[in-house]
Amino acid sequence: MKIVIETQSELPIYAQIEEQIKEQILSGELPEGTVLPSIRKLAKEAGVSVITTTRAYSELEAAGFIASRQG
Repeated sequence: MKIVIETQSELPIYAQIEEQIKEQILSGELPEGTVLPSIRKLAKEAGVSVITTTRAYSELEAAGFIASRQG
């Protein structure tokens, strides 16, 4: 999954991640059932904190775009 963080954007980083994942889901680039990277892995790949990716995933889950599973 490709996530591009714009450091000069007025949009918070968690919202940038959230919007990019939403776009990938809506465009079909991420089909239903696709397993997203773990919070830690995405944080490492994007160069952001785990707290930031946790918030992005929480927002996506609250909006019904993703469902979390333990394990």
